[in-house]
Amino acid sequence: MNIYTINTGFFKLDGGAMFGVVPKSIWNKLNPSDENNMCTWAMRCLLIQDGNRLILVDNGIGNKQDDKFFSHYYLHGNDSLDSSLKNQGFHRDDITDVILTHLHFDHCGGSIERNRDKLVPAFKNATYWSNERHWKWATEPNDREKASFLKENILPIKESGQLKFIEHNGNDFPEGVQIRQAFGHTDAMMLPQVIYKGRTILFMADLLPSAAHIPLPYVMAYDMFPLTTLTEKRSFLTEAQQNNYVLFFEHDPEIECCDLIATEKGIKKGNAFRLQDL
Repeated sequence: MNIYTINTGFFKLDGGAMFGVVPKSIWNKLNPSDENNMCTWAMRCLLIQDGNRLILVDNGIGNKQDDKFFSHYYLHGNDSLDSSLKNQGFHRDDITDVILTHLHFDHCGGSIERNRDKLVPAFKNATYWSNERHWKWATEPNDREKASFLKENILPIKESGQLKFIEHNGNDFPEGVQIRQAFGHTDAMMLPQVIYKGRTILFMADLLPSAAHIPLPYVMAYDMFPLTTLTEKRSFLTEAQQNNYVLFFEHDPEIECCDLIATEKGIKKGNAFRLQDL
């Protein structure tokens, strides 16, 4: 098995929304905001190569929305999904599986592209993986979250016939790839867990969008069930620290991976490193 970091670029989100109840006087030291209170965040994906399977975890925001939409998020940086795949020797047509941790636009927007007047899968040879519970949640959204679930990102996946739902405790993926779930940020978000070079790598998605979110009270205002997130963070962090897991961050603008250390004041970030340095 080989795994690769796939960078799809950076975008900006409101710092207060990203750090919830934490005051700006504290979080601004961790991820400084611009004059509009916006902070830069990565859209970092994971590519797993195992035998004849090439599995992409999430795919960024995509490029099919209009200028007005993108004006809210200030996309920047030199990376793209295609250029990052090319740097690793791959093309999007090589992808056999796309695991969508959840269906918010910054995680699944690259799933679908425009071909003239049609919306078609961007990965024509891939199976797209969600789960039945989250799919229902996303396609019948609540009023608070529906702005993050864009129909043009989601419905064409099912219409294409390339959608499958992950079965609980099923064998949908190679040995060493497991799908965990979390329910605080959005219902039934999936967290891929990979055994690689003797280490367990946990793709944190939006349970821990960045290393700055490791302290327990640092819970996003975007989360649907913040107390559930708090409980899940405590459980995952304890397990990860005790078993020397590697945390892989999807949104941290600088830190790709880290391990954890136990201190008198709780679990904290340990060593920070790149995936390729494992």
